[in-house]
Amino acid sequence: MKDIASFTIDHTKLVPGVYVSRLDTIGTETITTFDLRFTRPNIEPALENAPIHAIEHLGATFLRNSSWADKIIYFGPMGCRTGFYLILAGRLQSKDIIALLQKMCSFILEFTGAIPGATAEGCGNYQDINLATAKYHIKTWNRMLHSIDKTRTKYPH
Repeated sequence: MKDIASFTIDHTKLVPGVYVSRLDTIGTETITTFDLRFTRPNIEPALENAPIHAIEHLGATFLRNSSWADKIIYFGPMGCRTGFYLILAGRLQSKDIIALLQKMCSFILEFTGAIPGATAEGCGNYQDINLATAKYHIKTWNRMLHSIDKTRTKYPH
């Protein structure tokens, strides 16, 4: 079998950033999949499940209520736990969504109270959520977003 595209990226050279992972055409529409990489694969520790879960709930809530809501298709964690995928309608570049991601980070960093959907009725594993550690990871990633350059938006060769 042929490797899927994401398995052909040299993960030993990948650093935290915002990468266009895929551009797919469905009929006349294009969707863009972004690789929101939080940690250096196989070098830094992977994110823990509980903060990933908090970021997923809060990130999805923010994105689906933002001015980009009509373009949001999916936001969720990578299986390797080194980041998230964000899938948007349209042919986009990393630079197009940096301000949106900075606002999402601010939303998560400022969030207090009950996490949306974190109930037995709203989630399949609602007790496995850690907001404090989620904020730690978001704070670190947000610093990178505020100084992002082309080395963190183009996959390494």
